[in-house]
Amino acid sequence: MTTQTTTDFMEIVKGRRSIRNYDTNVKISKEEMTQILEEATLAPSSVNMQPWRFLVIDSAEGKATLAPLAKFNQVQVETSSAVIAVFGDMNAVDSIDTIYDMAVEKGLMPQEVRDRQVPAIKGFYSPEDTETLRDSILIDSGLVSMQLMLVARAHGYDTNPIGGYEKDQIAEAFGMDKDRYLPVMLLSIGKAVDAGYPSVRLPINDITDWK
Repeated sequence: MTTQTTTDFMEIVKGRRSIRNYDTNVKISKEEMTQILEEATLAPSSVNMQPWRFLVIDSAEGKATLAPLAKFNQVQVETSSAVIAVFGDMNAVDSIDTIYDMAVEKGLMPQEVRDRQVPAIKGFYSPEDTETLRDSILIDSGLVSMQLMLVARAHGYDTNPIGGYEKDQIAEAFGMDKDRYLPVMLLSIGKAVDAGYPSVRLPINDITDWK
């Protein structure tokens, strides 16, 4: 059973499964993958810093490089249309000028607000305080990853979030600066060949307090 393209939000949310086996005949074009990523990046982020960075691994060579780094997730690597490695950029604050200048240019932010906020943001995320930046990046990258999974379903694809891989090696394996790019997760994406397995959730009353 495979998913169908839909704009029904509840079907997207309630029908999501972690899929491990995909139709190897289905490929996702660069154009559609770009659209999926663009829609995913509408997710919120602290001060709109957008610290997420993506590595789309869809070539035979790329998957061969990834395979030994994801030893317990070989089926996803081999059968998916692509595996998206989500990273957080520890230098993301360097993009604040560009982001806020774009907001001003599009009439979404007054110049004086931009001029006040940009220095304040750079001061808050100081190079010495890597812990604050790291915590913010992990939260924001989690938000974009969840949105990416839901967007994929809207496009008729399924995903599987993967945390079990060699995070200390993946950046360098693909020629990226390991000190700059913080590995967050892998997301396999493709057309499911089965419906996956439903799972249970704890009752809301067990995990929620009302005051």
